[in-house]
Amino acid sequence: MWERLKENIQTIKERDPAAKNYVEIFFCYPGLHAIWFHRVANFLYKRGWHTTARLISHISRGLTGIEIHPGAKIGRRLFIDHGMGVVIGETTEIGDDCLIYKGVVFGGTTLEKKKRHPTLGNRVIVGSNSTILGAITIGDGARIGSGSVVVRTVPPGATVVGVPGRIVESLTPEKEELDFEHGNLPDPFSDIMKMILQLHNKLEERVRHLESEYEKNHND
Repeated sequence: MWERLKENIQTIKERDPAAKNYVEIFFCYPGLHAIWFHRVANFLYKRGWHTTARLISHISRGLTGIEIHPGAKIGRRLFIDHGMGVVIGETTEIGDDCLIYKGVVFGGTTLEKKKRHPTLGNRVIVGSNSTILGAITIGDGARIGSGSVVVRTVPPGATVVGVPGRIVESLTPEKEELDFEHGNLPDPFSDIMKMILQLHNKLEERVRHLESEYEKNHND
């Protein structure tokens, strides 16, 4: 148990440049506290103490601003950075070494009592205010850009942006461990606009050329 606690703290120290020391991490990181609360709640939930488990998760939500259903399955070394507004539904499954930013929602799309929330592989990064809906799978090493809405399965190593989410890049294995630079994400809408503007400029050039030829022929 203590080894897992130390592992969580060490993960934050390695992945957050703002973390100055272990004491600060222990007392001042709500994402860490939410995971610890969840471990207890999940332990009770799996043993049938559903109401007690929900009460613990409710207390955790009030203290941390992070809502994790006690039935959710969370792997090792999850880092919830800042975390305010994060919602993790009952049948969500999260692999090892994942990174989740603030405002992320793992939601369901059905009222049936079955698997209805996302499954994340290992090393997945989910950007701020993203929403992932339904019993879909986000493959190992995938990146979800900030503000995206993902409703379809994402293959391993893919980068997804937009509403609805679209794959804009696929990482090769040698690039998988690179930092996730939100400012460098491709923007498919911007690319389309650039193509339209380039076509518009070419058409304008063509029209000017035809007008020039027309005037020249008539003047002659």
